[in-house]
Amino acid sequence: MGAEHARLLREETAGAHLAAVCDADVIRATTAAKGAAVFTDAPALIASDKVQAIVIASPDATHAGYALACLNAGKPVLCEKPIAATAAEGLSIVQAEAALGRRLVTVGFMRRFDPAYVEMHTARATGRIGDAVLLHNIHRNLSAPDWFTGAMAVTNSFVHEIDISRWLLGSEMVSAQVTSAPGGDPMMVTMQSDKGEIISTEVHMNAAYGYHVHAQLVGRSGTIEMAAPTRVLTNLFSAQSFGFPSNWVPRFTEAYRLQMQAWVDATTAGRTVGASAWDGYVTTSIAEQIVDGMAAGRRIDLTFPLARPALYA
Repeated sequence: MGAEHARLLREETAGAHLAAVCDADVIRATTAAKGAAVFTDAPALIASDKVQAIVIASPDATHAGYALACLNAGKPVLCEKPIAATAAEGLSIVQAEAALGRRLVTVGFMRRFDPAYVEMHTARATGRIGDAVLLHNIHRNLSAPDWFTGAMAVTNSFVHEIDISRWLLGSEMVSAQVTSAPGGDPMMVTMQSDKGEIISTEVHMNAAYGYHVHAQLVGRSGTIEMAAPTRVLTNLFSAQSFGFPSNWVPRFTEAYRLQMQAWVDATTAGRTVGASAWDGYVTTSIAEQIVDGMAAGRRIDLTFPLARPALYA
């Protein structure tokens, strides 16, 4: 993802340029930089006067420390999800940003920029399908490596559905319940919002046929859902077909591009766009609470130790 973000800044984003790249592997950093400055120490890059804004696409466990360093430097940051490895770390970023009194953190939940999700959001917000009552999500992967545990299906994959469900509905989640098939995959996560909406999500890490994300929003007057993820249909051997990608990058290429351009435009104008540090914290906290309560097989009542700060109103 770091290399893809670097490419987007070099080739497809107006109003910014790739100033520097950091990676522990200097050869990999140099390859991605293509002439930009190269660092092997992230704090040094963040502090550099060559750099005005930062994209964090490092391993999850490093996100919180680097985001806090960006806040300390007063520099805008686009941080890949999750905002932090734990809810406690995510909360520390929220508190640091609130104390600063400026929103500088954007969390890279790129689905908020995907054209299909944007159209669904507009349909709900304008009342086109009436009041929302149900949201059905599907999140299927081709396959998962052996080290991808049941907890990671929530903390690494389902987090996208947590964020996009909050954004699509304009609601907060108040409860969750998880039911898993033998072996833990697939799993069904059912959440309820503070407005009574029901959100169902199938998380299937070994679906075998490809990467497939789908959503259907049910309103009192109608429904809206994603079309098949394809630009063309093939008619061959008495059948019509299309293909699924093997991972998320082809499916969300346009969303990543739109997110980067929107972030650069907003940063240049002194504004923020996309998911906030608060959104990142809430998503991580919900995922953490779901993982903690999964073994019990019962409804999980979601709680947060801090009310939404005024900075994120």
